[in-house]
Amino acid sequence: MNSKARRCAVDIIIFAILILIDRLTKNWAVYRLKGNDPIPLISNVLELYYLPAGNSGAAFGMLSGHIALFLVIAAVVVIAIAYFIWNMPSDSKYRPLEILMVFIAAGGVGNMIDRIAQGYVVDFIYISCINFPIFNVADMYVSVCTVVLAFIVLFRLKEEDYERIESSLSIGRNRHKDRS
Repeated sequence: MNSKARRCAVDIIIFAILILIDRLTKNWAVYRLKGNDPIPLISNVLELYYLPAGNSGAAFGMLSGHIALFLVIAAVVVIAIAYFIWNMPSDSKYRPLEILMVFIAAGGVGNMIDRIAQGYVVDFIYISCINFPIFNVADMYVSVCTVVLAFIVLFRLKEEDYERIESSLSIGRNRHKDRS
């Protein structure tokens, strides 16, 4: 097995484990929290609280009821991430970008599974001290990893990194040929 195939096999295993963790936590939330009082983890700060009607929208319930739109967007994002990962330079310095994208894809698929299975996303983590919208593990994958990915892209990568990634993705090759 070549290094690219081995790397992608590890990514697929990580992806599957992340989805399993998301599914297990959501199933636990439905079983343990639905119809019951919230479970405080840190008094007046963090609690586990089942959102009774579920979340049929995107982040914080935006665009509620547009399930088909979310499925299409999630599918396109996951396909784009898979393409990016497959074509990513194999240098170890790019591995953190790859892992972050695996987390983002797993979060998207985790919530997509909910939308397909029941028409809404199970949310159950509540930061009560700031009355933050209720969320789930898949949401954490997407939110936290997107912020970290943006930080790396904006502040850590150098011009030669962008050029290396661009050439590995075959982006801009036609543009360069047109200049000749």
